[in-house]
Amino acid sequence: MDIRTIKKLIELLEQSGIAELEVQQGEESVRISRHGSQVAAAPTPVAAPAAPAPAPGPAPAEAPAPAENHANTMRAPMVGTFYRAPAPGAQAFVDVGQTVRAGQTLCIIEAMKMLNQIEADRDGVISQILVENGEPVEYDQPLFVINPA
Repeated sequence: MDIRTIKKLIELLEQSGIAELEVQQGEESVRISRHGSQVAAAPTPVAAPAAPAPAPGPAPAEAPAPAENHANTMRAPMVGTFYRAPAPGAQAFVDVGQTVRAGQTLCIIEAMKMLNQIEADRDGVISQILVENGEPVEYDQPLFVINPA
C-alpha cells in the first residue's frame, strides 16, 4: 500500500463521520482512527501500551515546552524509518543550531522501500532533533523543533 493511498484514506476519514477505518490489501493492513480532532495511522497489529501520565508537579522554568505541544514542531507526514543523512556515513542534512529555509531537506523517511525527503515547512533555526537516526516514526510524531530565526 503506497503513501498516496494512505493519505487519501486519512482525507476520507476526516471528511466522513466515521471514527475508525481498517483496510487490508493482501498481507498489508492499515488502521486509521480518529481521536478527538487528530487522525493517526499505524500498521497493525499495534502492540505498544499507552504510556502512563506523568505525575503533576511544578516544571522547572528553564525546561522547554514538550515537543508534542510546541507550535514550532515539524512532524512526520508518514509512518516509516527516520534517517538524518542521505546515506550511511554521509553528513547529516541538518544539525542543532543550523539555520534552515522552507523547502530545505531535513531528513529522509523510508516507507515501503521508498525514500521520501522531508522538507522544512518554514524558515528558522533547528533547536531540537527529537528522533534518533534509524528509528521508526509514526504519523504526526514530532521530528524537529524549528524556532524563528
